[in-house]
This record gives sequence, structure tokens and C-alpha cells, in this order.
Amino acid sequence: MNSKLIFQYSLAVVCFFAACHVSQKAQQAQETKPAMQSEFDKQGHRGCRGLMPENTVPAMINALRFGVTTLELDVVITKDKKVVLSHEPWFGKEITTKPDGTYMGEREEKKFNIYWMTYEQVKTFDVGLKPHPRFPKQEKMKVIKPLLSDVLDSVKQYMMTARRPFPYFNIETKSSPENDGVFTPKPEEFVELLMAVIKEKQVEEQVIIQSFDFRTLQYLHQKYPAIKTAMLIEDFDKRTLDEQVKALGFTPTIYSPAYQLVTDELIKKCHAQKMKVIPWTINSKEEIEKYRTMGVDGIITDYPDLF
Repeated sequence: MNSKLIFQYSLAVVCFFAACHVSQKAQQAQETKPAMQSEFDKQGHRGCRGLMPENTVPAMINALRFGVTTLELDVVITKDKKVVLSHEPWFGKEITTKPDGTYMGEREEKKFNIYWMTYEQVKTFDVGLKPHPRFPKQEKMKVIKPLLSDVLDSVKQYMMTARRPFPYFNIETKSSPENDGVFTPKPEEFVELLMAVIKEKQVEEQVIIQSFDFRTLQYLHQKYPAIKTAMLIEDFDKRTLDEQVKALGFTPTIYSPAYQLVTDELIKKCHAQKMKVIPWTINSKEEIEKYRTMGVDGIITDYPDLF
């Protein structure tokens, strides 16, 4: 082979491997992008509460195996300013085994205030072994309340292996005026601690912040207007949609009511204001199909296997 042919062959080999490298990088970039928001949003409530211990890493990973597009979760704050997954700012009686191996009693749960504990103390409580009175299918395992940062890392690692679009994270701030300074920090500090984790993990485009506490959403909208927001509405809230939006002070990305409140007219009004409608918490296949047919943009369920 003459020197000219050798040069051409070497150049072709270099170009081939360079093209493969570029293609691999492009594929990896595509895999780390979240699913398009235009599709129907399948949200796993607290991961998959009906199947695995709520708000834990195993619940989040298991929900992803069922193809959810969004992981719904709740966060609270510890004494040492860590953002931890938990539905209540204390250790709930339904799910907690204390460090001494006994179950949490009904009258003592609020004594175990996470806001007064360091995360090292939080890790000594189990939240996966106690049989759940309302979710008998829930798998039992030894597991703790995780840091939000650890959940984001675990999901990223799983998704890189699963090679599918990344999910969104619908994160609820568990704050309320009566809990300020007692069970939770004030909304401003709460949001800043949460956003510090979100920015550190570079998932700003993948998160939605939801809350019943409009103060949280208002501060977030003022300080971080690019972050998507969801206005949570209880089933006993009798205000009209316009009254609720007026109380919030801006139009959120998502209107997220208790599913009993959803009507054809409500969906129409929300869509007219460019709000998506994602009700909670729907736990039967028939109801999921009913509300999907009505035109909601997504559904939050304890049983993502129903999808």
C-alpha cells in the first residue's frame, strides 16, 4: 500500500471514530433531556405509594419502571438546613419505626419534629417496615427518608442505565403559616434552600414546584420566574377558579385540584388561561380513563402500574 492510500485509509478511520463519538454524545444528550411536556403527564404520587414506601428512593426508581413522566414528591427541612423527602414535617404514625424498634404511636408523632432534628438523627428512623393501614399492597423494606439531592442523583444514575428521557420532578413544599418557625422555615428560606439543591444538580428545567401554601409560589414566581409552578387546591376549597388565581397573584403553569373538583367547564376555563389541569390522587384504572377522556393534561396516582 503506497503512502497516499495509507493516508486516506487513516483519515477515514479517524473520521469514522469521530463521527461515532459525536453520535454517542448526541444520543447521551437526548437521553438526559426530560420527556416532552406536550404528552400526557403520568405522575407517580410520592413515587408509587401504593406499591412501595412513600417518598423513598426505591419508590421513585420503581415508579420509573412503570414509565411515569413525572415523579411527585414532598420536601421538608431539617435543623441543619437539609432538604429531605417527607409528606409531614414530622415522623408519621402510619409509616414510622423508631430507632428502638417500636412503632410510632398516634399521639407522639408530632414530638418527632424533623425541623428540630439533624439529618443524622433523621436517618435513624425507618419508614418502610411498618405495614401501612391504607396500602396493603405496599412492599415492606428497611428504608429511610432520603435527601432530595440523593434522590436526584439516584434517578439520574438509573435513567442513564435505562436510556430513556429523564422525568420531571413535581416537588411540593410542605409549608403553612401556622407551621412557620415551628415545623418549617418561612417560605423565603424554604424556597432558597430548595432552589440551592435544584441549581446544584442543574435540574431547573426538569422541576415543577407545587404547594397549597400560595406564599411559597408567590416568592418563587418573584425570585425564580422561569421555574414551573403548580397551584394545589383542596377538595373543600369553594372559591372559583378566578378567585383562586387572583389570590395567587399570577397564572401558574399547572392547576392541580383534588380530582373531585374537576369538571368539563373547569378544564375549559383552565385551558383558556393556558394552565394545564393535573388532578390528584386517582387510584383506579376506570377513573384514570374517565378523567383522561375528559381532557385533563395529566394524572397523579399512588399506583403508576395502572398507567
